[in-house]
Amino acid sequence: MKTYNKTNFFKHTFCEFTQIDGYNFPENTNYKSKSESMYFYTDEGVYRKSNHWGRVANCRWKLISNNHYKNQQIVIGYAKWNDFYPINSTEKNFFIEVNFEEKTAKIKPIKEKKSKYLFSFSEAQKRIKQITHLFKDDKWASYFNEEIESLRMNIISQFINTEKSLQEIKRSFK
Repeated sequence: MKTYNKTNFFKHTFCEFTQIDGYNFPENTNYKSKSESMYFYTDEGVYRKSNHWGRVANCRWKLISNNHYKNQQIVIGYAKWNDFYPINSTEKNFFIEVNFEEKTAKIKPIKEKKSKYLFSFSEAQKRIKQITHLFKDDKWASYFNEEIESLRMNIISQFINTEKSLQEIKRSFK
């Protein structure tokens, strides 16, 4: 796995920053972007002071925030160098986490080897899009003789734990 540091963390990476409250961001920042985001590097990681998260240039940087965060509000986030993952590669560093009650699906980086099925970032993005459609639209379920919530759970659970296409999985339920 690639090692990230202050010279390469901003090149096609996925990361989840943790919101840090009460941190006095140093006046002498290491870098200030055109969009006014500020960065301060340590041996262990990077602090980022910014009002925008999510899609950042060619990266996908999420903010794990406290309950008080609102979009476009300036906050400070921190991430360790080993929290960065490549998104422009074929490396399978991500799994999909599904919350059936809230009908949501998220891409999560694999922190340690677990039994979860892994995808490249682009594969995971494509699957998230299909899962979102399965949650939002019910028309596809009219072709099956099973209760929709149970069917949805079975199909999505298989879909996030195999290389099979959604079409192949749906066919197996007919």
